[in-house]
Amino acid sequence: MRQLSAEGVLGLNPDLIIAAEGAGPKETSPLNEAKVPIVTVPETFTEDGILERIRIVARELGAEKRGQCLVDGVTDDLAKLRKLRETIAGKRRVMFVMSMVAAAPWSGRKTAADAINSLAGAVSAVEGYDGYKSLTEEAIVTARPDAILVMERGRDSISSDAIFSNAAFAMTPAAESKTFVAMDGLYLLGFGPRTANAARDLARALYPRLPEANEPAASQANCRQ
Repeated sequence: MRQLSAEGVLGLNPDLIIAAEGAGPKETSPLNEAKVPIVTVPETFTEDGILERIRIVARELGAEKRGQCLVDGVTDDLAKLRKLRETIAGKRRVMFVMSMVAAAPWSGRKTAADAINSLAGAVSAVEGYDGYKSLTEEAIVTARPDAILVMERGRDSISSDAIFSNAAFAMTPAAESKTFVAMDGLYLLGFGPRTANAARDLARALYPRLPEANEPAASQANCRQ
């Protein structure tokens, strides 16, 4: 979504373009000049934001009934997730690492990762950094993360060895317990119909003693009718 090509998108001959808020770069402005309708879906990393995104897409596709079916299932999943969070005692401090540039991790608050941590019953270990920024060794040690969270990105994935061999990370509680969680990036940070499931999976990775959860309602619902 950050590296769109106007020519590539229009070359697919779409009838409708649904774009995430913040999609870019600015060089894709010819899309706005094309005759193809463009709908922008807001990036709001909240429970209500997830439901609103589903409603927007369903409305634009003329599939309101299917959309409401999915909303009902996701609403149920979010309610179950809230009950699961109530069983968590002692929230773990999680540091999401977006990337490692010159051995320095990029992390920060007020991001999708920050929000998924909250949904999973954890708290962000990073304080004072809004958005993704390069962290100093001092900031890593001061953050004292209990767990490290990263995205699975094939060959570009960050490994646990790369994290815990870093001198600053080696001084954290996460290194002592070797708590390292890697999850598919879109599943983890997409904030769509699967987000409650992703937060539940993250919670179970962070708190292995959590009670077993029921199958997600959204995936079980037959919304194609």
